[in-house]
Order: sequence, then structure tokens, then C-alpha cells
Amino acid sequence: MKKAIRYTWLTALLLCPIVLWILPVDYFTDGGPIVCPSRAFFDIECFGCGITRAVMNFHHFEFAEAIFYNSLVIAVYPFLAWLWQYWVRAELRHLGIWPKPVRELS
Repeated sequence: MKKAIRYTWLTALLLCPIVLWILPVDYFTDGGPIVCPSRAFFDIECFGCGITRAVMNFHHFEFAEAIFYNSLVIAVYPFLAWLWQYWVRAELRHLGIWPKPVRELS
């Protein structure tokens, strides 16, 4: 049972960038409810405001638009890409598909 859950999680991880690529860039644009507490309660933009739209634009290679929405996307997107590959490799190692790193004795 646990192996089935791990394969499901791995499949979801692998499909995530593909689904984000298939979705149109403006899928997360304005028009929906405000979910940022800082904007909802105090009408002040925080450092994270616009990061979802920025990441989506960055994912679609629209760099100018991404930086317009939130300039922190330059740091956030590479971190998200690193985190994604870390999780994928960890699952592959756990399932025995990816070799575990060999540690040398000192």
C-alpha cells in the first residue's frame, strides 16, 4: 500500500510542471478572491503578492511579465525547480529506481 502511495506522489510530481505548462498563463490572473491576508485585511501588498502569477509567467518564458508581477521570482523560481527535482529524486531513490549516492569513507 505504501508503495502505491509513493508511486501516486511521484506521478503527481512529474505531472505538475506539465499541467502548469498546459494551463494558460492568465489562468491565475486577477478576478478571483484575494487570498493574501495582508491585502485582504490591511490593503497592503506583501513580498509574496503576485508571486503565483510571476511563477506562471516565468514557467512560460515570459520573463518581463514575471518580473513585473514580482521581482522575487528570479530567486523563487529556481528554488522551486530545485525543490521539485529534490523531491522527485528522493522518491525515485526510495522506490529503488535512482541509485543512492555512494559515500566515501574518510
